[in-house]
Amino acid sequence: MEIKAIGCEPLQLKRVLIENGHTLEVYRETGGYKSLETAFGMSADAIIQEVKDSALRGRGGAGFPTGMKWSFVPRDSPKEKYIVCNADESEPGSFKDRYLLEGDPHALIEGMLIAGFALGAATGYIYYRGEYNYLIDIMDEALREAREAGLLGENILGSGFSMEIHTHTGAGAYICGEETALLSSLEGFRGHPRMKPPFPAVEGLYASPTVVNNVETLTSVPQIIEMGGITWRDLGTEKSGGTKLWSISGHVKKPGVYELPMGYADMEKFIMEDCGGMLRDDKKLKAVIPGGSSVYIMNAGQIVGKGVTLDYEGLVEAGSMLGTGGMIVMDETVDIMESTKNLTEFYKHESCGWCTPCREGTDWLVKIFDRISAGGGRPEDAQLLLDICDNIEGKSFCPLGDAAAWPIQSAVKRFPEDFRHWLITKTNGDLN
Repeated sequence: MEIKAIGCEPLQLKRVLIENGHTLEVYRETGGYKSLETAFGMSADAIIQEVKDSALRGRGGAGFPTGMKWSFVPRDSPKEKYIVCNADESEPGSFKDRYLLEGDPHALIEGMLIAGFALGAATGYIYYRGEYNYLIDIMDEALREAREAGLLGENILGSGFSMEIHTHTGAGAYICGEETALLSSLEGFRGHPRMKPPFPAVEGLYASPTVVNNVETLTSVPQIIEMGGITWRDLGTEKSGGTKLWSISGHVKKPGVYELPMGYADMEKFIMEDCGGMLRDDKKLKAVIPGGSSVYIMNAGQIVGKGVTLDYEGLVEAGSMLGTGGMIVMDETVDIMESTKNLTEFYKHESCGWCTPCREGTDWLVKIFDRISAGGGRPEDAQLLLDICDNIEGKSFCPLGDAAAWPIQSAVKRFPEDFRHWLITKTNGDLN
């Protein structure tokens, strides 16, 4: 498993690559908590402006500008305000946050403290996915170290600002990666999404103003305060600032977690050179899911020789999305019908059942895939899958419906030959 920075100095991976980087001693030796001290000498508006200037976009998948999200919080509200870290990293193909939680927990604490100071929040929560329960001990120890050093709790560093942070574990529900479902779970209810508006920034945890940010997003904040927003932005592109962690898995020689500058060019070079190329030398690249399982799958023709840049805009232009940066690489031995069936079973299992399009639609999709897999495929099944996806996409209560539909839509349209193989007879028309 490779853990390295390419094309930039390691920022997110700086302490992950250092022995005992998870400890307060090493964190402070490498400049930790100096950004918090700097922030205490700034106004709230100045901190938020630095984050805006950085072009930091949410690293949990949506890519919404972080500074803008912070600015939506009504700081004059009499209600208590909350900072919530979404550590429910449950997107298939994504595993980069785990390394930050394990190897650099104080960066997350510092990022949450800066956010809390800027937004007037006195309480923070770190919501872990159920399968990451073993990492809570590491974070709880880091919180203890920070508390004993006067970096957490009452009157932090004599600033007059007080904040406490708590850890909380989910039970392994994918839906709780959606921010409002996460908040419902945090409150002790079933992890069902909530109607928006009102958005969490106005009415979130306990009906109070709340900012929900991903692990990688919050650990970027101390770097931004240290370097300055514009300097940090210029590590990437004007619209996608800074560096980004990528989780690479599948048929490559060097899977792992890589830190790249936003806008790194190009995707083919990254896979074939930086990641060592295809796992089996006699096999060719067939497909890549670039941003975690819920984004559009890409075929080799969309990648090879195309100069696809690894940022939000570049991947949209290439026909997919950045998502969480969970890149799954597949060679020519993979049957895309079977791999898509596997993903569809996942989304059906993880649907919370709250809304009809997602609950019923994913169930019917699995039934059709099961029939095709059992040898009962029909020429019209490709169009039937697309029609069902059309009745789910944009019509479900939360983005899980879209996440279930997009892999199927792109797989059927971009790998028609794999579906023709299973549909037994000639199709009536072109799958494209």
